[in-house]
Amino acid sequence: MKTWMRRTGAGLSLAGALAAGTPAAWSQPMGLPSLGAASSAELSPAVERTLGQAIMEQGRQDPTYISDLDINQYLTTLGRRLAEHAPQALAQEVTVFAVRDPSINAFALPGGYIGIHSGLVVGAQSESELAGVLAHEIGHVMQRHIARGITQQSQGTGIMVASLIGALLAALAGQGDLAMGVATFGQAAAIDRQLGFSRGAEQEADRAGLQMMRQAGFDPQGMVAMFRRLMNAARLNEGTGGGYASTHPLSIQRLSDIENRIEGQPAAAATPDPEFWFVRAHLALIQARDHADRQRLQQTLRTEARDLRGARQAAALYGLASLHRTEGDLAGARAQLAQAQSVQPAPQLDMLAIKLAEAQGPAAAVEVSAAAWKRWPGSQGVAEGRARALQQAGQDEAAAAFLQAAARQWPDTPDFQKLLAASLQRLGREVEAHEAMASYFEQTGALPTAVEHLQQARSLSKDFYAQSRLDMRIRALRERLDTQRALLEPFRKQ
Repeated sequence: MKTWMRRTGAGLSLAGALAAGTPAAWSQPMGLPSLGAASSAELSPAVERTLGQAIMEQGRQDPTYISDLDINQYLTTLGRRLAEHAPQALAQEVTVFAVRDPSINAFALPGGYIGIHSGLVVGAQSESELAGVLAHEIGHVMQRHIARGITQQSQGTGIMVASLIGALLAALAGQGDLAMGVATFGQAAAIDRQLGFSRGAEQEADRAGLQMMRQAGFDPQGMVAMFRRLMNAARLNEGTGGGYASTHPLSIQRLSDIENRIEGQPAAAATPDPEFWFVRAHLALIQARDHADRQRLQQTLRTEARDLRGARQAAALYGLASLHRTEGDLAGARAQLAQAQSVQPAPQLDMLAIKLAEAQGPAAAVEVSAAAWKRWPGSQGVAEGRARALQQAGQDEAAAAFLQAAARQWPDTPDFQKLLAASLQRLGREVEAHEAMASYFEQTGALPTAVEHLQQARSLSKDFYAQSRLDMRIRALRERLDTQRALLEPFRKQ
């Protein structure tokens, strides 16, 4: 797996901070507890969540992070669908996000966050194959392997935790930018790699994943198929490092164990979500970085559009329409889109329709987005398209009302608060704009910045009741900051 390290103008990333005191490669922490009592040294769920939120706060600024509401909603919905059938309760709610990287890989972070490389989705030949890898990662979350492994001090990871928590404590105290000390996704994912989960831990995650897949309505053969593909990729890339095999050691024994557990089981009546194919096509587009990549992708999509049927054909046509739009061929894009819509409706097609309508003018985009939202009231991507269309048409009052409703519908999706703040600011509603930005930073884990926005709102308000409400929010956030500091302090010198 790659390690992305970042330097800021003011300081070093965690990788730099650790250079003097951490071994170049950490050994495998053997003997992770399995299905039993947690180690006394493990991170509590509250500390683990705080660490995960901190990594995500900076990770969202990483250029490889895919900040696409539609993609991340699909992945998180898939993850939570699987997690509902976990053999034992999870200490953390699962949140899944995408990273732009063509390698077939995935990684778990503290706090229930799971990163999926774009190459994993693009390489999957069915939704069950993707579900197999994701269920395996959820198995690690369920067993709290990350939380337990990173506190194994005998292998040097205690230094890593202490450095990370030291940076967090400084940031929570308002003594510096969190980005100066906390890891980006690459360094955080290196935790996953350098833990080198034991064979027992990997087997536990496999078995838990199989159970989740079967009970959630996926075909367990998808895990077998993806496992074989990963093993072939590992053999082809032998000696190059990286890849899923470096974070989750593959073996014939693991494959045999999975096959034996599936053998004799009744065939699964899998009900795949057609959106998988559209998300897969979208990630293939994001992954295509230059003209040569797009040319190869276009050839693949043309073949699929000609030879396949149903959702797969519509998704290929969607990909071709998107490529035409990227190249400035709007007529070609509209033609391919119309053909896709005649084959299989999908929210992704309506999102593209909104973007194409923007070229005809703001009024057209507003009209198309209204129809799209009526068809897909559960789609975050369509909601974002609707909000942006209203904003671009200068209808900020309508946009603000729409975004306030969207923020209530998806209270754990901070993007709507940020869009809301922009409309409120243009309307001159500065106090509310700062409140919305405070909500955005609170949801992304940047509590000190959230407090700053609330204080600015408090200083601008002349209304006694609004001031009282803001005082309560400021006090509540400060109490949360105090609680987080108290949780983290014991780990500073681990």
